[in-house]
Amino acid sequence: MDIAITILNTLVATIIFPGLIFITALGLFSEWFYRKAVARMQNRMGPAYTGPFGILQPLADMLKLFLAKEVKKQRYSSILLAELGLVIAIASIVASLFMLPLSPIRFSAPYDIIVLMYLYGVWHFIGLVIAALAYPNPFVVAGLSRLIALTVVIEPSIFASLLVPAILVSSSCQQPFSIICIATNSWSAWFKSPLAFVAMALALASLIVSLLAKLWLKPFDIPEAEQELIAGHITEFSGGLLALYNLSHDIKFAFAAILITYLFLGGPYPYSHLSIEGMVLLIVKYLAALYVLTLIRASFGRRRIEQGISLVMKYSLIPSIIAIVLSITAVIIT
Repeated sequence: MDIAITILNTLVATIIFPGLIFITALGLFSEWFYRKAVARMQNRMGPAYTGPFGILQPLADMLKLFLAKEVKKQRYSSILLAELGLVIAIASIVASLFMLPLSPIRFSAPYDIIVLMYLYGVWHFIGLVIAALAYPNPFVVAGLSRLIALTVVIEPSIFASLLVPAILVSSSCQQPFSIICIATNSWSAWFKSPLAFVAMALALASLIVSLLAKLWLKPFDIPEAEQELIAGHITEFSGGLLALYNLSHDIKFAFAAILITYLFLGGPYPYSHLSIEGMVLLIVKYLAALYVLTLIRASFGRRRIEQGISLVMKYSLIPSIIAIVLSITAVIIT
């Protein structure tokens, strides 16, 4: 009986909260927020007609692609393989949600930060590569090659950035380097010492830069450079496949803001999730993370591939390594 209840609870968590339905709704909201904020910064209206303040426009766009647009086929393509790749990409992020305090069913273990990077960094990328290669095309290959080149520096930068709060709070954890422990105690890492504050600030700035690159937001929208590659690795996507791809991107965008919110800003802490103060604080931190990502995207134009790699190395990888050294020093001193 207990096993059946556990399986049922896991299924509910996977499908509803914090699983597919929740992260889909949050991803669509994040896309609306992003489009609306960028439009306001550029003196445009943005989504305005579908739903209150246009908030349902991303959902309408997705349903239109699913229901009204045809999936394009070509001689050497495989729709099934493309769908499988996109499902893997989405599932990798849904699985990652179970490692956060947000989830009522939590998977936690010492050093599970490596598991998070394996799911979020490796399997999400593998899913996108499978989906793109299911539609062979010169523009797809060129866009995918740029994507791979960026990923080589992006993922180590993200991992190095996330190690900083893990190092600073390791003494407070029964399970060292676990996501639950980092998310629960990251808010206090800022106040351990001036050196710890500098390390956290450097790591947070590094993470924001690397997440912008992972999301292919300006100035890193290089794999989808429309002027050069039509749409790069998604040139051949249409109909339901394009809707799935857009959904995977929205979910990845939402999860990026969740990572910042929990692993650097402490989520609802020092309050609990179920308290009014905690829920308000969590929402404010999440919106702040979204706004910062949006503001940077609206402030820059696209760079070339070599410039993009140089930017990630200069403003993310190197600062995150420096932040690791500072955090280790701060722990030793204290």
